[in-house]
Amino acid sequence: MKTLVIIPSRLESTRLSQKALAEICGRPMIEWVLHQTTQANVGEVVVATCGHEIASAVANAKGRYIITNPNLPSGTDRVWAAYKEMGEPEVDVIINVQGDLPLLLPNHLQDILKPFSDPNVDVSTLATLITDPSEVNNPNVVKICMDQPHNNIGRAVYFSRSAVPANALNYYHHVGVYAYRPQALKAFVNHPPCYLEQTEKLEQLRFLQHGYRIDVVIIESAPISVDTYADLEKVRSLATDYLDKHLTFPC
Repeated sequence: MKTLVIIPSRLESTRLSQKALAEICGRPMIEWVLHQTTQANVGEVVVATCGHEIASAVANAKGRYIITNPNLPSGTDRVWAAYKEMGEPEVDVIINVQGDLPLLLPNHLQDILKPFSDPNVDVSTLATLITDPSEVNNPNVVKICMDQPHNNIGRAVYFSRSAVPANALNYYHHVGVYAYRPQALKAFVNHPPCYLEQTEKLEQLRFLQHGYRIDVVIIESAPISVDTYADLEKVRSLATDYLDKHLTFPC
């Protein structure tokens, strides 16, 4: 399976300014994400950015970048724009890794490809079992309504900020990493936002609205998404130990 990994990363962030360049153990966050995705060894890795500061950080890490329009509405649109800029190379799957997941494990990207052994799958994503009861009704924790997982893979029926499905034995927290077949990604950007997407403020509902199949891979634990300064401090506190156990940056 030929795979392309694209990391959408923009300089400005509502809750944490210039977070892509925030230092973690002396290196910008985007370099951590770039390194982790490269270590997965699933395919070429490209950073899609609208900021020359981010591009410079990627170049310093000997990575590849593509400059995209700063006015694109979402990271998914930025992924598609980068893919088009590359000439729409023939790949089976495009993986979208957000640029704020510095502790993403390489095996997460290997896992996200598993559903594509079924030709009926259009999109795959990740989830973890919710173990903290307070997260079930927390609207910032996106839940997935899906069929009973088999071999840690289930089919998504709906995504919500509410506790779905009602009376469930287990609730699952959506992890915002996606893999798409190119034709599904193209369809997404060519359809306008749908009602449910706008109501829940969850763009993945656009795929379901138009009949595309999303399979969900259950992983053991979710990587920390850096959205706030508190998140950044938490990652920094974990980073030294993480470097010792998992990661060695190239010289």
